Amino acid sequence: MKCLKVPMEKSIRKNLKKYKKMNFSRVDIIRHFNVWLTAWDEHDLDGVMEFLHEDIVFENWNGVVVSGKSALQKSWVPWFIHHGNFKFIKEDIFIDEQEQKMTFQWRLEWPSLEKFFKGKLEIRRGVDVLHFLDGKIIKKYTYSKTSIQIDSRPVSLYAPKNDFSLQ
Repeated sequence: MKCLKVPMEKSIRKNLKKYKKMNFSRVDIIRHFNVWLTAWDEHDLDGVMEFLHEDIVFENWNGVVVSGKSALQKSWVPWFIHHGNFKFIKEDIFIDEQEQKMTFQWRLEWPSLEKFFKGKLEIRRGVDVLHFLDGKIIKKYTYSKTSIQIDSRPVSLYAPKNDFSLQ
């Protein structure tokens, strides 16, 4: 039986290429992740954004969800301008090459924004779950402990009374 080739329009062919998956090897994921982490430590927002997919979905530790690369960049500008020399320290990573996912256990060190501790060294710990599509981060879910460390002692994070908004 002979298979007939049906010519495709250029626009259809172009869209098919868009959805063709490019999987990273474990080594590629680690290499890209380390460059991305360096961009964070250098407070280089453009460098951080380079590794994010246009359709990124980012869920912050406080439950706020931002969709789209340009919206996420816009939301991060104030943080990067007033960065206070924050630093993410890699504690552990786990990579699922087949599923193109990784977890990143981190420690964040930065000047505290907490009411009674403003400016003191704060240590916050958490985990990011990253999903990759075509070599870019398409989903980033951040989970953080409910206590931080300031002046070498634990400080619990509390939601403001009667404020159920996710601002």
